[in-house]
Amino acid sequence: MRLHSISFRAALLASITTAGLGTAGSALAQTTPATVAAADTSADDGIIIVTASKRAATLQDTPISVAVAGREAIEVAQIRDLKDLATLVPSLRVSQLQSSANTNFIIRGFGNGANNAGIEPSVGVFIDGVYRSRSAAQIGDLPDLERIEVLRGPQSTLFGKNASAGIISIITREPQFTFGGNAEFSYGNYNAIVGKASITGPLTDKIAFSIAGNYNKRDGYGKDLQLNTDINDRNRYGVRGSLLFKPSDDFKLRLIADYDKIDENCCLVSNLVDGPTGGAVRALGGKIVSNQPFAYTQYTNFKSTNKIENYGFSGQGDWNINDNLTFTGIGSYRAVRSLTNQDSDFVGADLIGNNANNTKINTYTAEARVASSYDGPLNFLIGGFYFNEKITSDGNLLFGKDFRGYANFLSGGAYSRLEALTGVPAGTFGAQGQGRFEHYDYKNNAYSIFGQLDFEPVDGLTFTAGGNYTNDRKTVGTNNVTTDEFSKIDLVALGTRIGVPAVVANDPKFNPLLGLRGLQFIPPFLNFPNAVEDGKTHDDNFSYTLRAAYKFDEHISTYATYATGFKATSWNLSIDSRPFAATFIPGSSASIPAPLPSPIRSAGLALPNLTTGTRYAGPEKAQVYEAGLKGQFDGFAFNLAVFKQALKGFQGNVFVGTGFVLSNAEKQSTFGIELDTSLTPVKNLNVTFNMTYLNPKFDKYTGGSTLLASGVCASNGQTLSYGTCPTDL
Repeated sequence: MRLHSISFRAALLASITTAGLGTAGSALAQTTPATVAAADTSADDGIIIVTASKRAATLQDTPISVAVAGREAIEVAQIRDLKDLATLVPSLRVSQLQSSANTNFIIRGFGNGANNAGIEPSVGVFIDGVYRSRSAAQIGDLPDLERIEVLRGPQSTLFGKNASAGIISIITREPQFTFGGNAEFSYGNYNAIVGKASITGPLTDKIAFSIAGNYNKRDGYGKDLQLNTDINDRNRYGVRGSLLFKPSDDFKLRLIADYDKIDENCCLVSNLVDGPTGGAVRALGGKIVSNQPFAYTQYTNFKSTNKIENYGFSGQGDWNINDNLTFTGIGSYRAVRSLTNQDSDFVGADLIGNNANNTKINTYTAEARVASSYDGPLNFLIGGFYFNEKITSDGNLLFGKDFRGYANFLSGGAYSRLEALTGVPAGTFGAQGQGRFEHYDYKNNAYSIFGQLDFEPVDGLTFTAGGNYTNDRKTVGTNNVTTDEFSKIDLVALGTRIGVPAVVANDPKFNPLLGLRGLQFIPPFLNFPNAVEDGKTHDDNFSYTLRAAYKFDEHISTYATYATGFKATSWNLSIDSRPFAATFIPGSSASIPAPLPSPIRSAGLALPNLTTGTRYAGPEKAQVYEAGLKGQFDGFAFNLAVFKQALKGFQGNVFVGTGFVLSNAEKQSTFGIELDTSLTPVKNLNVTFNMTYLNPKFDKYTGGSTLLASGVCASNGQTLSYGTCPTDL
């Protein structure tokens, strides 16, 4: 079976200013040179400037599939954060998962990066030219925006690693040398209070400032029936300050500092199926919202914690070396602090008492590039990028007070009866507070060198070739401790103690104890680096773009592109990280025959109930064939793109019932059509219509699972619905 999907976004934008300001996706102007002065051009004169190619140009003269929301469109459509942006850009899907820090961005059906701090996103997010490496640093409300650009398809040639699916580029408004400001306040249902304000002006004739802030608070629209509290509320605020130094027409320096905070009770989980274990929950006095996926209600034992602090500093300098060369330098420091805790059983019984995580991310970036704007046939852009990131993540997954009773109900009392057989004190197994305590250290150093050459042999015809070499190194270490005593038991060895012959002790038909393996949720964790696993990866890659663009006249242009993309190795920073099959063969040392030798066993590192899986997923490599047609007429503009895009090594974080398996899909691909239109039939009225058609599928995903969410998503070549396979649940 093959599912096709069409996504539409239509908006009727009415404004009291120039109609072009309300355009989302089409511009109403022509070329602008790549200089500092040109970059200052704003939408105030009806021109939408984009920097999708790291040069200032109009949307119609940019041979890339890029959707743009200008300042007026952002205001009219009430775009407060990136999640709202999906209402204007149908190729973009934004999914908030079990916490605000686990938000996933998907472009053209490709994307991942949520649910695990070690998984880098496939969609890169840049704010004022600064890369935001994780969704926790990307989802806050955005004050005083100039525009948002969504670059669709692989963009690694100019943006480096982690742009295999696309780019979201957010540009805030620069400080102005005339005093001004704005303020907005609104009140809505669920006691929603939204406010934002900004002020700008000169400090001297060469220095200008701006300060912007935002506040967003409302009650939750879901209900916890056990705690009698709201769920999915909104409570966030932020502030951003900026200084602009402009000593001459040929040089400017912008300094930015920002801080934002989120403290919310998120996120509601609906019950899809009330399965066989529901009886055990009810036997313990717990309640379940049974088979009501759209009820917006749940039962839990404590309120969720969902706190994010995000702050940083950046500076960007632009220097016109001469009439034909421009130098740009960007440096930044970013910090993210994320604290979450959730009653992850989502029922009234206290089965999981804690599922907490405290993650700290510190990121340094630097970029330098030189761009030319000669009148002759050749122009170039060349640059380099450096990235340094450190992550520490601490967490725990602990049993609640009802877990022991739950396990006994499911096992008919065998769970606790094994205490006498193993010689541990009564009440040991499944005791409240047992579980796993986790600690992860992650270090990432990367650099890239990139360049692009444009050749215009005749007026209107331009050939482009660009390349990017990226070098990425990661070092990861763990210190996890398991206190779940039941999960430490070797049930094969214990079976031999009750008289099961060793030759059949590994067979559930002869060893009844093996039926309890399903309750060994948290077995001992093999920490690394160790004698076999060094906790290091090293990737390097060359990505490139080849393009031909032709401008027929001042109204119509077309282009054809072949481009590749790259995303570096992602590590599994979770309790689901396990040794690769190449390093370990599972099995009990008490079984006959004994497990075959393997590096981990030979090094004396084998632990009871240790199984195999993955420590990391290898790189993603993308490619796209794309053709586009762009038109600009009096009162009407359109952008059309047709593409065939594929991704080899998609990093899927597949949910398997009690955890996640991070693995690579051999190939994921899609065919699609994108159309953005803008019509201004009369003055001050702008109508936009944007459409995306996608036919995505997994061509091959060995070991992948079939998941039903937002349609059909399947491995082994079956087609999935609009978005992508939702494996990052």
